[in-house]
Amino acid sequence: MYNKIIKLVTAAGIIAFAVYQFIEGNIGNGIMFILLSLIFVFLYFKNEFILLAFLRLRKQDFEGAKKWLDKIKNPEAALVTKQQGYYNYLHGLMVSQTNINEAEKYFKKAVSLGLSMDHDMAMAKLNLSGIAFSKRRKIEAEKLLAEAQKLDKQGMLTDQIKMMKENMKRAVGPNQHFGAGGSIRAQKRRG
Repeated sequence: MYNKIIKLVTAAGIIAFAVYQFIEGNIGNGIMFILLSLIFVFLYFKNEFILLAFLRLRKQDFEGAKKWLDKIKNPEAALVTKQQGYYNYLHGLMVSQTNINEAEKYFKKAVSLGLSMDHDMAMAKLNLSGIAFSKRRKIEAEKLLAEAQKLDKQGMLTDQIKMMKENMKRAVGPNQHFGAGGSIRAQKRRG
């Protein structure tokens, strides 16, 4: 795993060598080295292991995606801020199948770090909404669902948002009723 600074230093070194090639009159070599340096600049902003993990997730291969993400030992040193967000987002997607408390932690961190694509942010907030709703935090769930709906400008999550809203409407109220009424047995004992 390469540190993000090493990628930039490598790109700068290749560009310097490309300039040398231009000065020497080797225009073709200079152009080739400029193109080669663009690969390192691209990998600075889009981490190779996160890209490979996304490819595995497309195939529903959670184990393969986890293997690629585990190769990133120190996300703060190896990734730019948005990529750290995607690192946590991918972990949240994988963990959400088994542990919603840990998934909530990953999704919240991903939202706080930021994600490049609006539909990814909408998906993260939709997942957070589902987690909040399952923990009986209905107001927070509704707020997150509204934010997810605003971010879903292309309508990719319309069905999931609609299904979540229906689940919230069908949900039963609180199990305990507080107030003067009490239970029927208690009223019979009093009366």
